[in-house]
Amino acid sequence: MLFIMLAPNKGKQLEIIVGDVRYLRLPIKTRLIEVGDDLMRLLDEYVKTHIQSGDMLFVSEKVVCICQNRVLPIKDIKVSPLARFLAKQIDNKRGTPEFKGFGHSTAFAMQLFLEEAGYPRILFAALVSALTRPLGIKGAFYFISGKMAKSVDCPMSFSFMPYLLYAKRAPLKPDNVAREIRDKFNVETVIVDANYRGAFSLGKSTSAISEKFIQALVRDNPAGQDNEMTPFFLIRAIL
Repeated sequence: MLFIMLAPNKGKQLEIIVGDVRYLRLPIKTRLIEVGDDLMRLLDEYVKTHIQSGDMLFVSEKVVCICQNRVLPIKDIKVSPLARFLAKQIDNKRGTPEFKGFGHSTAFAMQLFLEEAGYPRILFAALVSALTRPLGIKGAFYFISGKMAKSVDCPMSFSFMPYLLYAKRAPLKPDNVAREIRDKFNVETVIVDANYRGAFSLGKSTSAISEKFIQALVRDNPAGQDNEMTPFFLIRAIL
């Protein structure tokens, strides 16, 4: 059965104002997406009938990774001594209300950081971070490591089975994926990484959609961060 959730996900607002324009953010519920699922078939099954002229489609980068088989059991990650050392340098807020689970503070995630961005880049990012953190400058590590490395995820406390046992690499060629979706379904598309900390795009079907606009639209992650199973949502201007 296909249906669109006209009500927002828990704790989220259906409408948002960006500039002087009101937008609906319409989350589309799916079944549990499994490794190896065909992304285009999922869009055809769950999204196609809901697209209207002028819509934009936002796709969670996590579902792209799952379909691309870019997830792997954490037990299969071979962690290097360097990854273990660097992971210990990250402020993971363990023991505080902000702590969310494993995430980037683990050696598992750091190993994938190293593999995705390359050892030289991550080492340079770690060095700059170590030098700037005492000055009160935060975020240097993630800024230098880049968006694709930043999109690496290890299980978080709000993950659900079976992905509570999996880590995720960055999606492959997200710009190409976004353009392929646009060409097939006639809707401008953004591959987005959104979580409790904020949002940023990994791939876009057109450069006309600015990063500032994307972040304003989904800064509260309307797709949700728990077990909502709404990896697709349409952005629709209210005229």
